Amino acid sequence: MSIQILQYEFLGPIPITEWGPPMEKLVFLILSRNKDKFDIVYVGDCQKTDDKSFFTSHKQFKCWIKQSGSEQSLYLAILPLFESPDEKRINVIRKILSQYKPHCNSDDIAKPTPDYTVRVSDDNALDSQKITCLDCGSKMNLEKTLEKSSLYRCISCGLSDTRLNS
Repeated sequence: MSIQILQYEFLGPIPITEWGPPMEKLVFLILSRNKDKFDIVYVGDCQKTDDKSFFTSHKQFKCWIKQSGSEQSLYLAILPLFESPDEKRINVIRKILSQYKPHCNSDDIAKPTPDYTVRVSDDNALDSQKITCLDCGSKMNLEKTLEKSSLYRCISCGLSDTRLNS
């Protein structure tokens, strides 16, 4: 039996209580069974283990139980990657994390960071900024500062312009 997650075909799922060592170079999914549906609770990887209590002693085991309701509802699916480098396993995990956002991996999910910065301008920066008239190209002077905007007037043609205060 197998389950497909993204483009990867995982072996299983099997009840986590039926798992037995050894395990080596794989990505594993902890799934919660809800009738005929499986939800991804956790995704992780294993370099190598012969420890029978690998899952029950895992730092997120309590979270898995909480999400599934009981140990009998926990299932395991594995993606063996014997010949692949560690980066391959990490890449598979990142893809699954970004797509499914498993609850028990909440600390592992990268928070998006904007690729821009917001500049803070002080109130005087607007006054010192050279604003030119769109009609004649001359300098515009600050005429009046309102609550959310400022009114500028051209020194040459008298055209006015309103700008939002930032």
